[in-house]
Amino acid sequence: MPPTKHATATLVVIEDSDEDFDTVKQAVKRAGITADVFRAATGVDGLTVLRAQASTGPTLVLMDLNTPGTDGREALAAIKSDPAFKSVPVVVLSTSGNQRDIGFCYAAGANAYHVKPVQYPQHLAVLVDVLTYWLSRVMLPAGEASRS
Repeated sequence: MPPTKHATATLVVIEDSDEDFDTVKQAVKRAGITADVFRAATGVDGLTVLRAQASTGPTLVLMDLNTPGTDGREALAAIKSDPAFKSVPVVVLSTSGNQRDIGFCYAAGANAYHVKPVQYPQHLAVLVDVLTYWLSRVMLPAGEASRS
């Protein structure tokens, strides 16, 4: 069965690395997904960006775990404790394969956890898979932005 595309997704990316953010943008293109992509370099900025999107609702949050200042752990806990964002899928993309980090993220409400591959082609492929899955294949709650 072919994937069902959403009209326009709202993707919030909490990522401090310019290279990794550029890879996300390339993955969006490669996956053939129409998305408004918003970036925040820190967890606090990520919460600000999410709140700015509250009227339309973000479709998906991709977040690095180790961002400066308020890191991904704190931001994840804040996102998932906020009723406005509780049902928004959050996918953690981290260089950490530490079981404590993985366990913490799932306990805090992460919907998926991926260790970022070191090599660009593999990292791009993982992101394309993640975006295709969450934005083209999964049925998400009605009433969230950009979902059909």
